[in-house]
Amino acid sequence: MVFGNYPEAIILADKQQYLLNLSADYLLKDVLQLGLIKTPDLIKKLLMLLSHQVGAEVSISELASNLSISKITVDRYLDLLEETFIIFRLPAFSTNPRKEITKSHKIYFYDNGVRNALLNEFSLNPLRGDIGGLWENWVMAEFAKENLLTGRKKTLFFWRSRAKSEVDLVVKESGKISAYEIKWKKRTIKNKAFENFYKTKVELISSENPLFF
Repeated sequence: MVFGNYPEAIILADKQQYLLNLSADYLLKDVLQLGLIKTPDLIKKLLMLLSHQVGAEVSISELASNLSISKITVDRYLDLLEETFIIFRLPAFSTNPRKEITKSHKIYFYDNGVRNALLNEFSLNPLRGDIGGLWENWVMAEFAKENLLTGRKKTLFFWRSRAKSEVDLVVKESGKISAYEIKWKKRTIKNKAFENFYKTKVELISSENPLFF
């Protein structure tokens, strides 16, 4: 959860320095070459903003305002970051637009180590303030990577009603859906709105039961 899953970050003694170098130079090189970006600092600033918003709904307008660029440019940069497998977007799930959020996205990093390197935050303290977000990002990334490896047979979403009921992850495959809440600590979850409407039980993924494939 702290140093991520790049092979070098697992086997090297100085994991922190490797990830700092990776996030500062090598990783962004593919993005910059692919998109012919003339202002690499903007990409870095965008990634910094995203690293603070893991697990939250992301506002393109807010990102554009913070970076002093257009929403079209932000979308283009996000596309580039997805194409180079640095981030992935999770759209909102809905069959009832009148009652459910439909156009929002959440953004996650494929690798926790990259996200932590951007913030230069490598604390191993399980009480660190962003532990819940780290756990959620790790679980989401495992679902996303498993989906890529199996040929994108599943579609991943989050769900939120206009009454602010939420489900962290909805997985749709062959017309069937599964739903999960992702929490660092085991707790009772209440998702009656989703369960009643979709007739699907929401399962809990906590650090005590880490994966649900």
